[in-house]
Amino acid sequence: MSKNDGVSRADFDQLMVPNYGPAGFIPVKGLGSRVWDQTGREFIDFAGGIAVNALGHCHPQLIDALTEQAGKLWHVSNVFTNEPALRLAKLITETTFAERVFFCNSGSEANEAAFKLARKYATDHFGAEKNKILACKNAFHGRSLFTVNVGGQPKYTEGFGPAPGGIAHFEYNNIESLMTAISDQTCAVVIEPVQGEGGVLPADRAFLEAARRLCDQHKALLIFDEVQTGVGRTGFLYAYQAYGVVPDILSSAKGMGGGFPIGAILTTARVAASFGVGTHGSTYGGNPLACSVAHKVLEIVNTEKVLAGVQNKHERLISGLHAINAKYAVFKTVRGMGLLLGCVLSDAYAGRAKDFLKAAEERQLMLLMAGPNVLRLAPSLLIDEIDLADGLARFDAAVADLLAAE
Repeated sequence: MSKNDGVSRADFDQLMVPNYGPAGFIPVKGLGSRVWDQTGREFIDFAGGIAVNALGHCHPQLIDALTEQAGKLWHVSNVFTNEPALRLAKLITETTFAERVFFCNSGSEANEAAFKLARKYATDHFGAEKNKILACKNAFHGRSLFTVNVGGQPKYTEGFGPAPGGIAHFEYNNIESLMTAISDQTCAVVIEPVQGEGGVLPADRAFLEAARRLCDQHKALLIFDEVQTGVGRTGFLYAYQAYGVVPDILSSAKGMGGGFPIGAILTTARVAASFGVGTHGSTYGGNPLACSVAHKVLEIVNTEKVLAGVQNKHERLISGLHAINAKYAVFKTVRGMGLLLGCVLSDAYAGRAKDFLKAAEERQLMLLMAGPNVLRLAPSLLIDEIDLADGLARFDAAVADLLAAE
C-alpha cells in the first residue's frame, strides 16, 4: 500500500481553499469497485466519483489506451486537429443523433458551450431578442457563473450576483409550468433527463415529449444535460434513447472519460453551423489523451452485455435497498434509472443525509448525497455481484449503527 508521503487529511484544512468538505480518509488506490485508503482499509465504492468512474477504478483497457497514447502525443492545441479526437467524434456520430461534436474538459464547460451555441443559433436565425434560456427549478448545470445561474438553485448562486440576464425557470415534470414560461423569445429549454444534484428524479416521458413539441412550436432548441446520465448510466448509451425524445444539443461529460477529464456537446450540423471559426474554443478540449480514453470507454459501454448488465444491476440494487428499508423504514422512496439511484429519506430523518454518509464511511462504504434528504448511488457500470452484495451489507450495517446511536 502507498505511503502517505507526509500528507494527511488534516493538511487539507491548512492547504486547500475551503470550498470542499472531503471525507475523513484519503483514497490512495482503486481497483474495480474497491478502494483502499492510506491505512490500508478497503472500501466498497457506490459513489463512482459522482458517476464518473463508469468502468470502475484502473480498468486495464483504459490504462492501456492512456499509456499507449501517452507515448505518442499529449497535446497540440486546436491550432491543429488530432487523430484520437477525430476517431472519437466519428464514433459518437455513428452511435447517437449527433452530426457534429465539440470537445471540452468538463460538464460545466459542455453546458456553457451548449448555452452559448443556443443563443448564437437564435441570433443567427431569428435576431438578438430571442435569447431567453428556460431551465428547471432545482436543476444543476455546472459551477461557472453562467451555468450555475441557469441551474438556479439559490444555495449555489448566493453571493455571486449580479446574475446574468435572460434566464427563467419552470417546474420539473410540469408541462403546464413549461407552457406558461415558454415564448417566442425563448432560444432554448434545458432539461436533465434525470435531475441529479436535485435529488435523482427521473423525467416523465410525457414531460420530455411536451418539451420537444413546445420547442418546435416556438422555434427554440431543446438541450438535454446528460452530464450525469450519459454513457450507459441509465442502461442506454444516452438517456434520450430511453425516452425516444431527441434533443437539438446534448451535453456529456463525467462517465465519458471513465475518470479522465473530458466533456462534449453533441448536436446537428444545422445548429453547429452557428459556431463558426473563432466563436468558441477550449485550449485543452479534444486533447489526444482524453479522447483516446473516452473512445475506449464508449467502445466498452455501448455493448448489449454492458447496457443490459446495468439494467440487471439496477434491479439487484433496488431489491437490496428495499430490503434494507423493510427493516429500518428510513427511506420514503427509492428512485432513479439504471445505476443512478436516489434513496429519499423518510420524514423522521429529513435533512440527515450527511449523517448516513458518515455512518457508511465507518462501515467502509462510499456513498453520495443529492441534497440533504437524498442518498445517491452511482457505482461502476461493471460492478460485480460480490461487490454489490458486500456494499449492500455494509449499507445495512451503517443504517443499523445510525439507528442504534439515536
